[in-house]
Amino acid sequence: MDFRFELIMDYLPFFLRGTLYTIGISLLGILFGTILGLLIGLGKMMKNKILAFPFLLYISFFRGTPFIVQIFIIHFGVVPAIIGTTNGIAAGIIGLSLNAAAYIAEIFRAGIQSIDRGQMEAARSLGMNHVQAMRYIILPQAFKRMIPPLGNEFIVLLKESAITALVAVPEIMYWGRAFQGQYYRVWEPYLTAAFIYFILTLTLSYLLSRLEKRLATE
Repeated sequence: MDFRFELIMDYLPFFLRGTLYTIGISLLGILFGTILGLLIGLGKMMKNKILAFPFLLYISFFRGTPFIVQIFIIHFGVVPAIIGTTNGIAAGIIGLSLNAAAYIAEIFRAGIQSIDRGQMEAARSLGMNHVQAMRYIILPQAFKRMIPPLGNEFIVLLKESAITALVAVPEIMYWGRAFQGQYYRVWEPYLTAAFIYFILTLTLSYLLSRLEKRLATE
């Protein structure tokens, strides 16, 4: 196999730039997805089935359809309807956030429901309202249990960001495809992209592991 490292060095600045875009859109997707996921998870847990139905429908749609279909709908339909033109970066961030929120909502729901109901009853007996009890009693305990599944979801989201290359987000895979198209090479661009994703996911896994151990000792 004729592996040409000099071609990788030529494209290295583009891969580094793409890495920054990958990290940026992934972090924003995680941030917005977590906030939205918490709200959706709480909404699904409402006792009123009619009010809970839209949240259930949201989760079912985003978990039941491929992310590539979602990103195309957002890029070619939703974003132009809002700003009048397509924008790959906006579509990528929105798509990652909405998709992640559906999975994170289920993680929050499972984490909250894993806490004994007596905790809520005890908090209410101390004079706390429902929101205060959730904020100060339930969520802090549930969060520790959510770290492993949340970490897995964050890693999945980081890898799924590669699909945003199809809507012209200049992240890692965008430049990998450009590299392959320019030199008609396969091994160099895609092995380089795979190596960068591997380093990113390995780093994220390590940081999440440290966080989990730290919370376990508190």
